[in-house]
Amino acid sequence: MKKHRSLLALFLAFILVFTACNANNKETDKESIKETEENTTKETKDDTQKEQSGSLKAGKYTAKTPGMNDDIEVEVEVTDKEIKSVKVLKHSETPGIGGELKDKSDKIVRTGVIVPTVDIPEKIVESQNIDVDDVTGATISSKAIKRAVSDAMEQAGANLEDWKKENTYKDKIDDMETDVVIIGGGGSGLAGAISAAQQGKKVIIIEKNGAVGGNTLVCGAIYNTPNPETQSIVEMTAPVKDTLEKALSQKPVNDEHKALMDEVKKQWEQYKAEGRKNLFDTKEWYALQTWNGGDNVAQLDLVKTLTYQAFDGFKWIQDLGMEFDKGVSQGAGSLWQRTHTSVMDMGTGFISTYADQVEKNKDKIEIILQTTAKDIVMDGDKVVGVKVQNNHSQKEYTIKAKNGVIIATGGFAANGEMIQKYNTSGKWDDLSKVATTNRETSSQGDGIELGLKAKAGLTDMEQIQLLYLGNTKDGQLTKYPPRDVNGTDQIIFINKEGKRFVREDGRRDEISKGVMSQTDSMFFMLESGDGKGYVDIKDPNWRSADGFTFDYLKEKGYILVADTVEDLAKQIGCDAKTLQETIDKFNASVDSGKDEFGRILYSTKLEKGPWVATPRQASLHHTMGGLSIDPNGRVLNESGEVIKGLYAAGEVTGGIHGANRLGGNAVVDTVVFGKEAADTLVKDSK
Repeated sequence: MKKHRSLLALFLAFILVFTACNANNKETDKESIKETEENTTKETKDDTQKEQSGSLKAGKYTAKTPGMNDDIEVEVEVTDKEIKSVKVLKHSETPGIGGELKDKSDKIVRTGVIVPTVDIPEKIVESQNIDVDDVTGATISSKAIKRAVSDAMEQAGANLEDWKKENTYKDKIDDMETDVVIIGGGGSGLAGAISAAQQGKKVIIIEKNGAVGGNTLVCGAIYNTPNPETQSIVEMTAPVKDTLEKALSQKPVNDEHKALMDEVKKQWEQYKAEGRKNLFDTKEWYALQTWNGGDNVAQLDLVKTLTYQAFDGFKWIQDLGMEFDKGVSQGAGSLWQRTHTSVMDMGTGFISTYADQVEKNKDKIEIILQTTAKDIVMDGDKVVGVKVQNNHSQKEYTIKAKNGVIIATGGFAANGEMIQKYNTSGKWDDLSKVATTNRETSSQGDGIELGLKAKAGLTDMEQIQLLYLGNTKDGQLTKYPPRDVNGTDQIIFINKEGKRFVREDGRRDEISKGVMSQTDSMFFMLESGDGKGYVDIKDPNWRSADGFTFDYLKEKGYILVADTVEDLAKQIGCDAKTLQETIDKFNASVDSGKDEFGRILYSTKLEKGPWVATPRQASLHHTMGGLSIDPNGRVLNESGEVIKGLYAAGEVTGGIHGANRLGGNAVVDTVVFGKEAADTLVKDSK
């Protein structure tokens, strides 16, 4: 009897402990918006220590290995039988991808972000395994950290095979249900999630990378919108007036085009009657310029949604905490001085602002990382959910959506097969060997394929954009001096012969075609030590727009630097006299206001050193085609009918930008249509 009582007591104790642990685990799940998997190992840590006891020489060891951008240096501390700590001492990995994403207070963002430089070291120590999984979307950084750790372990006398184990998985989730499912955690997806949450909806974001952000994270961080406050101090010069009047003198394509032109003409006449001198701009002129700039290919009703709601979107994201520079400029290929630039580098300001809002709405927004949407779930003719798969465990499950699904997965500029398939416009020759500015995992056209499974229609798939700002090593929008993207009034473009060949403030496609026709299909952005906003490149605190030192860019060949034109010409390999004549001719254009290539922006003569030449190439940048949508973000089938329960936003859609997207309009697209798709979904659910 006593034996039976003892067994009963043990059983009851086990039940109590199990219940307590289970309750604790559920609570932990509720407060975590992080990775959906938990790495464990077949052997326990104690067993591992017993097997490896005495196999290491205790101490601290350092090692470094090349990462995505530069060397990653680690420090590994070991006892004679375990890895005690792993620290990344130094790195230059891209914030939010391989490295830490920080907010405007310089605090590391952890919501919706797995940080390889932080999380991989922690997992190695936790599991005593130097072969933990790579973070999806940050493979190069992940592998570099593990290589450096392996080097340090060898210094400690380790047999590396003893410290590598097969990862096993214990998934925390199964089939789920929520109000809204958003596929893709880039700019569009995050904007949509926040707007839906603000209206009381519960949202699950599915992101296949190890962190939210997508291509928005590595964008030029420029946002176009008419803005009386920032444009009031910009002078309306004669060449700028000519640009406007030429557009208003064109023959309308159709009645809708004519009506828009007539409205802008009326506004322009009123501007002149008032005797104003500051820059003219309205949402109608922005719409007209966007449509004309896309060769009248886009759907004008979609263009109007983009441009008419741009200012409201600008104020909305500012209210969320986003900060922009006080002034206004003309971003690369934006064609008008309505570009607002993020205070923070690249897209880190947008994504850290969104992450902060996700954290504040964590009772409504859940982010599931390293998980890929595999199929759309239909109930008759209505979309009701998504089938997904965990990238590491390969577990599949379904997430039901009571109110609808938003596809926000980006374009397909990193998918060479799709690019070749749809490169049929005749604008571009073979693009199979052209680099891309896009993140490989974020621009594969996944969302387009998902939409097709729901019988979605496609629009403008042949419209593909190249951007001339790719570095000549890997084509990425990285490692450039600050002026080169947003200061087109202070630089000139020269080829290897030292000659200008294109209008620097013109359309992106025209500049890119010009670049591809030059020697070696590349050119140099040339700037001098003149002009407003010049930052002394010899200042030790100087950094490129993406955080690299002047010396790093120079040593690695990303920029050429000289005190004289003669020295710069020697480095470029061109004739010094030819280069000086090019500069002199441009300076004369600054004085006269007339340019051989039709340039309209002049603010600075190039007269004194230091001279900086930044080599660049044209890279695949944006795909203007995608899922067909209406002006409110509802996905349409091939017959133009709404597919119930399915919405889309951002680069995955078509019909907004036409044959050429204006620089600075992509971020506007993510904010305006990300929010519009969510707002429409909420409205449709009532």
